[in-house]
Amino acid sequence: MDAAKKKYSIIVPTYNERLNIALIVYLIFKHLRDVDFEIIVVDDGSPDGTQEVVKQLQTLYGEDRILLRPRPKKLGLGTAYIHGLKHASGNFVVIMDADLSHHPKYLPSFIKKQLETGASIVTGTRYVKGGGVHGWNLMRKLTSRGANVLAQTLLWPGVSDLTGSFRLYKKSVLEDVISSCVSKGYVFQMEMIVRASRKGYHIEEVPITFVDRVFGSSKLGGSEIVEYLKGLVYLLMTT
Repeated sequence: MDAAKKKYSIIVPTYNERLNIALIVYLIFKHLRDVDFEIIVVDDGSPDGTQEVVKQLQTLYGEDRILLRPRPKKLGLGTAYIHGLKHASGNFVVIMDADLSHHPKYLPSFIKKQLETGASIVTGTRYVKGGGVHGWNLMRKLTSRGANVLAQTLLWPGVSDLTGSFRLYKKSVLEDVISSCVSKGYVFQMEMIVRASRKGYHIEEVPITFVDRVFGSSKLGGSEIVEYLKGLVYLLMTT
C-alpha cells in the first residue's frame, strides 16, 4: 500500500492549550501537504477557551479535516486516545502532544520510516544520535534519563525511549495494544510500548528533539514520578 492510499488520523489531547493549538494545527498542515490526514482534538473541558479556538480553526480548514471531540472534564491521557480512536477514519493513527514539545516537522520522517519498513509502530526517540531535549534543566534531564535507563534495565523493551508520547501506529495495532493497557497518565505511554514489544509488533524509531512547552505550564510533577515507579513495578510483574 503506498502513501496515496493511506490516511493518517492525528489525535491531539488538549487541556488549556488555547495558546498552542492554532500553531500546531498550522504546522501539521504545513508539513503534511501531500498527505491525507485528519486532526482529532480531544479536549477535556478546558476553561481557557481551547474549544472556541478549535471551532475557529474548523471554519478555516474544514470540519472534515479538524474534528473536535470534547469530553466534559479531565479524564486522563489513555482514555483520551481511546476516545479519539473511536472517531478516527484513518488506517494509521498518530498520537502527539498539543504543547509544541512534539514538532510536526518530524511527521514526514515517521511516515517515511513506516513506508520503508512496514513497521506497526514508529516512535520518536530522544535517546539516539540526532535526538535530544531542549529547554530542560540538568536535573530534569538526569531524572528523565535515569527513569529511562531504569526501565530499560528492568523491562528490556527493545526501544530506546519508553516514555515518549510522539508515535505513529497502524490503527489495528493501536486498538489491540490499547485494549490491554490499564495504566493511567504518565505511565500509560510506557505500558503501551512495552505491551506492543511483548506482542511481537515491529517497532521502528525516529530521532526527535523534544522541546519543553512554549506556552502554559507543565503537567509533570512529583506525583507523576511516584506513579512512574509504581507503574514500572506493575509492568515488571505483568509483562
